[in-house]
Amino acid sequence: MTGESRMIRLAVPGDRPVVERIVEAAYRPWAELIGVRPKPMDDDYAARIAAGHVHLLEEEGVAGLIVLVPEDGVLLVDNVAVAPDRHGQGLGRALMAFAEAQARAAGLGALRLYTNALMEPNIALYGRLGYEITERRRSGPRDVVFMKKRLDG
Repeated sequence: MTGESRMIRLAVPGDRPVVERIVEAAYRPWAELIGVRPKPMDDDYAARIAAGHVHLLEEEGVAGLIVLVPEDGVLLVDNVAVAPDRHGQGLGRALMAFAEAQARAAGLGALRLYTNALMEPNIALYGRLGYEITERRRSGPRDVVFMKKRLDG
């Protein structure tokens, strides 16, 4: 719970259509910019939901989501998507704060993520949230930026 009417919960199988709609809408402008569909657009959300990796931010309906995958000593922020009509309301930041709280609760020492190098506003936001670039790598048609945030204590 991050506010009076804002709640983050695990997705259930019936949420798959709204998850796919939000991801498609959130990443469509990036697909046009980078010239290929970002990987989250083609993810298997039925499997992600079944694995317990998809969390939904509800505020007057589902407004965004985050896909979190525990790894060895780190929590992978695999996807963050906010409905385009809800941009600018702090929902992405709320989802990232949730990811950090989840990592701490699981006793993990860091979070990591990756994004396309052309998604400069996202890279800047992650930097402001304490993530540091650890690597840049070409992966097929994509130029990928890897970032990591270490947690204190």
